[in-house]
Order: sequence, then structure tokens, then C-alpha cells
Amino acid sequence: MAVETRDAETRIADNRKARHDYAILDTYEAGIVLLGTEVKAIREGRVNLRDSYGRVEHGEVFLHNVHISPYSHRGYADHEPMRRRKLLLNKREIRKLVGKVVERGMTLVPVRMYFKRGRVKVAISLAKGKRDHDKRETVRARDADREARAAIKNQ
Repeated sequence: MAVETRDAETRIADNRKARHDYAILDTYEAGIVLLGTEVKAIREGRVNLRDSYGRVEHGEVFLHNVHISPYSHRGYADHEPMRRRKLLLNKREIRKLVGKVVERGMTLVPVRMYFKRGRVKVAISLAKGKRDHDKRETVRARDADREARAAIKNQ
């Protein structure tokens, strides 16, 4: 008897630029409020997380600048591609985010979007912006690590 894993995550979109521009400190999983045509467009892979960010407004967390292209087989129903979308988090998590975003000047950045048990989820990270010299240092460390692994492999 085969056991089926229903917790498998199907990745929809990644925000690779976020890992380059920000130092990721903590990540939360959040649900997202979507319209029907948005879900269908996401299933087609028509979503872009680049330049998107989260903002806490009146005790709720919203996602801004997420581009979900219109569904290809739409009829009269349509959605606005760049509208703000509400994230579903626990009050405790929201309170934690409010404290860190307001006090320490951090940013909420969506890192990836995926399906989990048929629902669209967003991994939103608490991040601190990197400066140019920090980005260069990250690239230097990655190159040094790659060279060290190559040297060990050749011995």
C-alpha cells in the first residue's frame, strides 16, 4: 500500500533577486487572499514576485507590486494585475512583524510562492537591505567557497 504525501509543495515563483538585495533574517508562511481568475493565472505560472514587498497597515499585512497576469481563458471576469493582496497570518505573527519592521527598519519581502495542499502560500521574509559593499562581499565569499571545494575535490 503506497503512502501519498499531501504536504508536497509545488513551487510557483521564486524571488531570487531578494536574496541578492536583502539579508534574510526570518521567514513566515502566509496564505493569500486571491480572486478565482488570479488562482487560475497562478496555476498557469503567470506570476512575478520581483520588486514586490509587504507592508503592515492597520494590523493587517498586505503584499504590494506582485504582478499576476490575466488568465488566458477569461471571459467577462478579470482582475487587476498589480492590486494589493492581503496576507493571512496569525495575530501573534503580525505583532512580531510590526515590532521588527517599525522599530528596526526592516522590510517584508516575499521570497517564493507555492501550492501547499491545493492552496496558494507565500513565504514572506523579514529582511534587512544590503549595501553595495555587502553584495560584493557575498559574491567574494561564494567564489572563495567554490574554489575551496574545487581544490578539495582535485586532491
